[in-house]
Amino acid sequence: MAGSVTNEIRAEPNLTPLLDVVFQLITFFMLVFKISGADFDQRVRLPVAGSAMPVEGSVVDQDRLILNIDADGRLLWSGQVLDVESAIKKIRDQAELARLNLKVGGKELAAGDPLPTIIILRADRSVPFSQIYRYIQACQANGFTRFALKAMNAEG
Repeated sequence: MAGSVTNEIRAEPNLTPLLDVVFQLITFFMLVFKISGADFDQRVRLPVAGSAMPVEGSVVDQDRLILNIDADGRLLWSGQVLDVESAIKKIRDQAELARLNLKVGGKELAAGDPLPTIIILRADRSVPFSQIYRYIQACQANGFTRFALKAMNAEG
């Protein structure tokens, strides 16, 4: 006989659900990457400082709020340019969100306690410090006490 008849049962895996999950994960990470990149507005030209250091690992893991300040001293928020009043309102809203997040996490702050959130200021190199200080004062008035100023390293 030329052909052989076997009673073997072959099981072939169905890869469609696996591929579906992989594509969903890829889409999720692409969206997350796009959202996190929105914090760093490309219109802000950072000042150059020879002593600029990368952010320490412990700071990266903490709650932080990034404020981008353009060359005219206006706050850039999610691609929009905010005037001073809108910027101060946005800082106030972010302080309330930080307090709510702490409350949900089981750690409620007393009325005068500072927020643990780190404010990262990315100000354009041509902005005078007096305009940056205006945002620092607004942050301090809403309970933020930890600040970091961003700059580019002279080598990079």
